[in-house]
Amino acid sequence: MTALENDTWAGEFDIRSRLDETEALCRAHSGVGRAALGRLLGGMQEIASQGAWVTVHDGRRFLNFGGHGVYLLGHRHPVVTAAVHRQIDEHPMSTRVFFEPVAIHAAADLAAVAPAGLDLVHFVNSGAEATEAALKLARAHGKSALVTTHNGFHGKTLGALSVTARRVFQEPFEPLLPDVTVVPYGDADALDTALAAVAGRGVFIVEPVQGEGGVIVPPAGYLAAAADSCRRHDVLLIVDEIQTGLGRLGSWWGVDDEGVTPDIMLVGKGLSGGVVPIGAVVTTAQLYAPFAKDPYLHSSTFAASPIACAAASAAIRALRAENIVSRAAGLGERLIDAVREIVSSHPGSGPIEVRGRGLLIGIEFPEPGLVGDLYLNLVDRGVLVNHSLNSPTVLRLTPPAVLSADELDLFTTVFAEALAQTLSRSAS
Repeated sequence: MTALENDTWAGEFDIRSRLDETEALCRAHSGVGRAALGRLLGGMQEIASQGAWVTVHDGRRFLNFGGHGVYLLGHRHPVVTAAVHRQIDEHPMSTRVFFEPVAIHAAADLAAVAPAGLDLVHFVNSGAEATEAALKLARAHGKSALVTTHNGFHGKTLGALSVTARRVFQEPFEPLLPDVTVVPYGDADALDTALAAVAGRGVFIVEPVQGEGGVIVPPAGYLAAAADSCRRHDVLLIVDEIQTGLGRLGSWWGVDDEGVTPDIMLVGKGLSGGVVPIGAVVTTAQLYAPFAKDPYLHSSTFAASPIACAAASAAIRALRAENIVSRAAGLGERLIDAVREIVSSHPGSGPIEVRGRGLLIGIEFPEPGLVGDLYLNLVDRGVLVNHSLNSPTVLRLTPPAVLSADELDLFTTVFAEALAQTLSRSAS
């Protein structure tokens, strides 16, 4: 080992015990807000992960029911990490000159599990980039009037932010894209009226279940009605499956239950098994034609990198081989039932609603303070969960589908204790 390597390894191991220095570096180079959040959560530093567990610097392990939908396969799934290791050893990044076989095969693998007819794949580096690419592709077809849903979330880059209908995120960056209409989520009649107003030039972007909006499940038939309205008014339908797709809802895609095939589908989060960042736009040959004709019309240096695409192919293989989609459906039913039973044991605490599909579950409280207190109580007991960016009254659960029965039981026990303490403090 060289002197430089010795210095590097010494620094990496030393920093685990130097919490004050890490916080100071965070404050100086990542910002005071991130440093304050880290301190609020105990100043812990993530150093390892495996399966459903995350390990911090002092050896404590946390059961991860969070991760914003990324870890359906858990952390460091062996099939995915092995594929990435092989790719790193052989050819981690491409020149962008020759054929990229790993990316080409990953595109074929993703198209094979996508709704029929969505055969063309454009890889990007994140979910927000997938939204940006889809909006640009729509514009290439003359569709520039945007219709989105109240509290929908599609990313925070400027184009994506324009259809992320949450004023607290939008206002500091206005003006955003023009000609955006916001409609209530789940209201098919309001949607049809809005689409009629942009007939022939519009785009409707929607999540099958709103994630950051608080795990809002639309009425049965809503997506089918939306697809019908889009067809009648010559409006492109973009379905954002970044959080809901690839098994998270207990089906391959959130649109499956209603037999909807979008014009454009966005994929991300679980696409690489939680190992390497990657996202994708999946669409028809007809709609992809502008990008297919000129591959430099919308490009990115790091998009479709061999390491990310190796991870994507491996993740899809693991999803299929281990029946992850059906496991997510079964685990989700058990988890929702268990959480509802725990909540029902506190009838005097005010209305608490538990809702979700598969392993995307929301727990809505009467006021945001309860969400914050319960979040911290769970962390204190060794469990990680999600808040909801567009709905401060909703605690969100996005656990992996590789949970064991003991891990599921552990969560329900800890959740019951944390909820009881939170509600007791609130009542006093």
